[in-house]
Amino acid sequence: MMNNGTQLSTTDKYKGLEVISKTEEWLDRLRRRAGFYLAPLAFGVVFLLTRGRLTPDGCRLSAVLACVIVLWLTESIPLPVTAMLGTCLCIGLGIADARTTLAPFADPIIFLFIGGFILAQAMMIHRLDRRFALAILSLRWANGNQARLLAAFGGITAVASMWVSNSAATAMMMPIALGILRAIEDMRLTNHDLSKISGKLPKGSFSTGMMLMVAFSASVGGISTPIGTPTNLIGIGLIKKLTGMDINFFQWMTIGMPLCTVMYGVLFALLYRLHREKTPGNTDFSHAQLQQYLRKERTSLGGWTQGQINTLIAFGVAVSLWITPGLLAIVLGKEHTLFKLVSENLHEGMVALIAACILFILPTDRRQGKFTLTWQEAVQIDWGTILLMGGGMSLGGLLFSTGVAAAIGEGITNFTGAQSLWGLTAVSIALAIIVSETTSNVASSNMVIPVVIALAGAANVNPIPPALGACLGASYGFMLPVSTPPNTIVYGTGLVSIPKMVRAGFIFDLCGFSIIWLYLRLLCPLMGWG
Repeated sequence: MMNNGTQLSTTDKYKGLEVISKTEEWLDRLRRRAGFYLAPLAFGVVFLLTRGRLTPDGCRLSAVLACVIVLWLTESIPLPVTAMLGTCLCIGLGIADARTTLAPFADPIIFLFIGGFILAQAMMIHRLDRRFALAILSLRWANGNQARLLAAFGGITAVASMWVSNSAATAMMMPIALGILRAIEDMRLTNHDLSKISGKLPKGSFSTGMMLMVAFSASVGGISTPIGTPTNLIGIGLIKKLTGMDINFFQWMTIGMPLCTVMYGVLFALLYRLHREKTPGNTDFSHAQLQQYLRKERTSLGGWTQGQINTLIAFGVAVSLWITPGLLAIVLGKEHTLFKLVSENLHEGMVALIAACILFILPTDRRQGKFTLTWQEAVQIDWGTILLMGGGMSLGGLLFSTGVAAAIGEGITNFTGAQSLWGLTAVSIALAIIVSETTSNVASSNMVIPVVIALAGAANVNPIPPALGACLGASYGFMLPVSTPPNTIVYGTGLVSIPKMVRAGFIFDLCGFSIIWLYLRLLCPLMGWG
């Protein structure tokens, strides 16, 4: 019989839990406490620096944004509370009225989150995510070690994101990723005879890497097609409106597909390097071990239950409706009446709610009046993440309406003094990435693209490369949970800490800047745009 100390150490080792030293624990406490002092200090400093340089509303908003960013980075108070605090400050300081400030909390994208989370809840309750996970683990090319799992799952997510929004792709794949992690954890515990309890999530480095792969690969995959992310459509529309250049579906894929491939390769190398398990055998396992485990788990799951079938139906309806506009665009063209009708009326948020409603309609036992999901089960979703996204969208909208974003863009451009074509392109990419870290990607593209097109016109250079750079750079918002919806979704799992998201996101932002600039530098002259 092992003593308690030895048993705890061994169990923690095989659960994949990270060992936190006393120094790291002290630094974490220091970081959280520092936020209470740094946040009001940042508010006052930014307010004084911007006074007289921005409009009164812009000055106050800049101070609020600085305060909120400090609190988000230090996590002194819960992130959803910080988002609500920022919203309350905007109303209390008279930056905007309550109706305007709170409207983003009822934005259609919020209902995409709600519906997606309810769908994920049903998948978990009926263990459909586990059945999907076992199916993916059964693929010979995807099993055996953490590298292949990470690469395969990220690739599937990126491909899905080419045809549905980044948010929808993440909402679809995140519960499946959680199922894979639970399966690996159960197999590891069983192999070492430490526990027979299933359903636990390993809070280790590989789990963090898997979650970040889901979020980041969704954003990377969205670059590939015009319908992959709203920023692409916004960029195409603004370029056509402001320059007269019409980039069609095929031309965009010519730009996006190779870029996505390169970015995904870099992303996999980065996340595998940062988040592979250091302990031998922690997530690597032999094919024979895996097959033995899979046989056991399939027996444990048994046959398909009515709840799993119903959940799969709802999931299939959601996926089918999410990809319908994209398929119609390919087959009929974006100018076709049917495509316009569907794209205008079949919003992703509505699709998510339709799928969620199906769960409450399809019965599992008609005689007893039991349905696939009960309201008591549905309300267990992460409402804090939804509040966090609503607050981020609110601040992003005000950043645009008060002119703060435009002032930031012009100030950075004037500071750099960039006047050449590729100098302006570099500035536009960097500016879009920076703005995307503090507001939504959609807001970033709306704010930055018109500014860089105007600057290119003033410098008498071709506006297409800077505009494309801003559009592609707007998809790079990887450092914070509020930077982009996929980040928010995976942060809600509790497996990704703020410091680790910032670390991986910062490095990938730097890689993305270099890749986009070099890619456009090579491509645009070939396309006659440089």
